[in-house]
Amino acid sequence: MATINANSWEEWDLSGQKLRSLPQDLLTHARSVDLQRNKLKRVIGISRFPHLTELNLSRNKIMEFSQEMRFLNKLEILYMDHNNIRSIPEGIFPHLRMLKFVKLSTNRLAKLPSDINQCTSITYLDLSRNRLQNIQPLIGLPKLKELLVERNQLTELPFQLFQNSTCELTRCKATGNPLRCPPEEVCAGGVLDIQSYFCQMEEDPNTYSALTVKTMFLGSSMAGKSTLCRSLREGKPVTVSVKDRTEGIEISQLYTQEVRFLFWDFAGQEEYYLTHHVFITPRALVILAIDLASYSIVDPKSFKDQLWFWINNIQLRVPDSVVLLVGTHCDQCRDQEEVMEKKIDIEEKVKTMLENRKIVLKHRKKNLEESIDPSLFADQVDELDCLLEYNLKVLDLLTLDCTRSEDIAKLRSHILICLQSESVFLCSGSILPKSYEEVEQVIHTLVALEQIPQHGIILLEELSDLILNHAKLSRETLQSLLRFLLRYLHRIGVILWYEDIDVLSDRVFIQPSFLISVFKSIVRHDLVQCLEGVSRDLLMQEGALVKQKFTWVDDLRCRGTLQNVALRILVRKELEKLVVDDDDLIREVVGTKREEGIIFTLLQYFEVCLPTLVGSHHNPQAPEFISGVKQWESARQAKRDPDGACLFPMYLKDDLIVCHKWGEDKQDDINVHVYFLPEIPHSFYHRGIIKMCSLYTTYWLGRERSLFCSGNRLVLVRQRNKDEDPFIEIRCRRPEKNEEFRPLWDLVLAVMSKLLVLSRQWPGLTQQVHTPCPERGCPHFFTWRDWQELSNTNLYNLVKEEKLVCQGGHTRRTELIFPKDPALQGRS
Repeated sequence: MATINANSWEEWDLSGQKLRSLPQDLLTHARSVDLQRNKLKRVIGISRFPHLTELNLSRNKIMEFSQEMRFLNKLEILYMDHNNIRSIPEGIFPHLRMLKFVKLSTNRLAKLPSDINQCTSITYLDLSRNRLQNIQPLIGLPKLKELLVERNQLTELPFQLFQNSTCELTRCKATGNPLRCPPEEVCAGGVLDIQSYFCQMEEDPNTYSALTVKTMFLGSSMAGKSTLCRSLREGKPVTVSVKDRTEGIEISQLYTQEVRFLFWDFAGQEEYYLTHHVFITPRALVILAIDLASYSIVDPKSFKDQLWFWINNIQLRVPDSVVLLVGTHCDQCRDQEEVMEKKIDIEEKVKTMLENRKIVLKHRKKNLEESIDPSLFADQVDELDCLLEYNLKVLDLLTLDCTRSEDIAKLRSHILICLQSESVFLCSGSILPKSYEEVEQVIHTLVALEQIPQHGIILLEELSDLILNHAKLSRETLQSLLRFLLRYLHRIGVILWYEDIDVLSDRVFIQPSFLISVFKSIVRHDLVQCLEGVSRDLLMQEGALVKQKFTWVDDLRCRGTLQNVALRILVRKELEKLVVDDDDLIREVVGTKREEGIIFTLLQYFEVCLPTLVGSHHNPQAPEFISGVKQWESARQAKRDPDGACLFPMYLKDDLIVCHKWGEDKQDDINVHVYFLPEIPHSFYHRGIIKMCSLYTTYWLGRERSLFCSGNRLVLVRQRNKDEDPFIEIRCRRPEKNEEFRPLWDLVLAVMSKLLVLSRQWPGLTQQVHTPCPERGCPHFFTWRDWQELSNTNLYNLVKEEKLVCQGGHTRRTELIFPKDPALQGRS
């Protein structure tokens, strides 16, 4: 039976009632009807409600956009997302003269009705996650302010939508399309970038098609990535010695007649993985190198280390990428028969791995859909649907002998064939105005003429002046163009420009390789040896003594911290290795006792480290946790103590200090498990620690478990893996008094919120939350309903019951299982 809103007979809430048709007893003068999360396939009889101003039909099974909708001429808000609508008939939208808000995302629309632009009142339109190939019918919507068309099949956007004279758009999201005009990198900048692009196209109709492919070389240490990269670039075999192996990331370019390649060669040692997420970007070709000589068919660890780890991380970070498997060191295998055996084994295991991942996701989705009330898990089901839509393409293994010129030529030819196949690689050539090409070429010329320093760091204003001296552009044109072009070049990986970091927004890094070289002075596999090898001359420049080195090494090994003076010395040492003799630049990059340098700013921005006090577990910048407060000041934003240190969770070796402070787990602890599907990304936990440290004044950190303190309350966070299900566990001690439950749950929810924010940086990742039954030995658990969009108050009403019973029959008070304030019981 329908639930009538107590405050108004004009509002009807019929959500989540498993309706298959509209109830006949609905009052026809209703102005708002909520029918979401039902089982409607058709909307028959909706014309009986001509006074409707708001209609919510989302999350049903509707296949047809009902002709009766045209009679709702007072409708202002329409939700029809998450259905199965394939088409919208003509003659409906012209009648909806009052319609302002339309949400049609996550359907199966292949085209739009040609008369949708006659609904001139629309201000918000969400068409994301459909199958649209063009949106020309939208031209002529005079009041459209927000347009969402993500994840369709669009190759271009109509320039008429963005004409300055008529455009009302303030927001446009179009990522996840095979866009050529404008390129996705331009669209990612928003409406202003798109408008600038079309203005340039209008002023100079001469265009060029630029196929620039960022090519990332990944694989385990010594798999032959650098050999492949350099041999491809040179067009002949190049031998790379062990001492010349990649540390951090090396960047280079290759121009062919058909395409420009940006080669990013990533180091394979574990210590460098933490920074990979910064530079691994979507729409890239990944070349995954596998050492066939060391690969073992019979040892499962061999496949896991050389393929499973890498494919899984690619799938989490850039789930729509193309991965080309390349088997190296074939010349060191016994014979061709061994090579073929390993090739077949790898391809079969990769295929099984990808299929199994889909099966696991489908099972998870099915379990949620078969729950007692599936409407409570709609958001989680949507996330699983998104993961199932992603299609990582792993191409067959290409076997190579990198000592043979013909094999290098074969690899280059094979890559070009892959790029030409749209079914394999969705990144076709981008259509760009000539002015983009002209300015980019001028930048390369300035580098060649050494008017831009070798290190490539230059002020934005200075770069603008230099370009004006070489380009045939007016100052006005360049001013309107330069920022948009720099964003484009940054997104495709040609330069680096961190406009979102206030203190760096006025600088451009023309040579990303230089900045990465400085990065690796701190994030490296042999940091202890580098500290031990610091010369007395370098120490003297910072006023440090030789004996202090031993303290630095001990701090790094035992606490994962590095004193700021040691950080400055290591960066200075790397700059000297790069033959940089500019004292001003060195101070700018390294920093001084008074000011942070570029490198420290970036390390903190990318959550590699955070400031702390020497030898202390206290974070003085983090305020006291206050129950009910959603936002806290970030310690990263506070001024760093020049005599302090930076904490690098990646260098922590054990959990001894945390175990000692926490003690043993107790059966009645408040305990929440946050599961991540399909895997917890590498470095995720350590980056999560850094986010959590900004919340609490005191903390103790370990490699896989951390303890945070607010007042007299402790929160334990640790990474675990049980039955091959990776999860992060959050624990608090059970309080003695009822009024203390809410403050503890506030602490837990604060940690969960930080994990949620971080998880959104991995498009191929989703999470589910469980609370295990507190009864000793009981394997059952309580699944959390959708909570991510709920307000702080609603979170304490996830479950209304005062007591809960698990599937094993064990009864517990609700506030031990879910965020439930005992003071609210009986009021819901």
